[in-house]
Amino acid sequence: MNNADFNTKASHFLMNVDSDWNRLIQAVGPCMFTSKPEREPYEALVRAVAYQQLSTKAGDAILKKFIHHFGAFPTPPQLIAAEFDDLRNVGFSGRKIETLKGIAEGTINGLVPTREVADAMSDEALIEQLVTLKGIGRWTVEMMLMFTLERMDVLPADDFGIIDGYRRLKELEVAPKRKQMAEIGVEWSPYRTIASWYLWRVPKQKV
Repeated sequence: MNNADFNTKASHFLMNVDSDWNRLIQAVGPCMFTSKPEREPYEALVRAVAYQQLSTKAGDAILKKFIHHFGAFPTPPQLIAAEFDDLRNVGFSGRKIETLKGIAEGTINGLVPTREVADAMSDEALIEQLVTLKGIGRWTVEMMLMFTLERMDVLPADDFGIIDGYRRLKELEVAPKRKQMAEIGVEWSPYRTIASWYLWRVPKQKV
């Protein structure tokens, strides 16, 4: 099954969850989820760190300056050798610089797996292994699982956009906590990645 067919099947599945989901998918339209499967986990994690606690626009700007500084996406040895001040100048905080260098070192010593190795690991095994890196939490690994490894049943249950999207979808006064969000999302399996994509796009006005 190609990506378009999978996305269509997932959309139809989610439309049948309830009337709110049906209205949401009708309003947003066909799922246009895209991934970058050609990237190695190292690059995916570095890119995800750039977006931690930032808007997409801000993350895009930092990544652009970061790649421009090196002339191309840096190799792990290049990132390790990079000067602290140079990385600060492209927009990374001191904490994120420490995280980036840890990812690069983890790639060299095998803690961050190659794409081939990662493809053979389960979601939870990858999360458990990679969150041992300082500054890498579950959300960062989940972004890699979704957008690089193309795992289609991932729900970042503590992602603000997803939680707030669900709150607006259901017109809730209080957004669900992470544990509640994870429990709610079980109903969307095996298409939780596509469900996440739609929740990120819940219109501000009622659908």
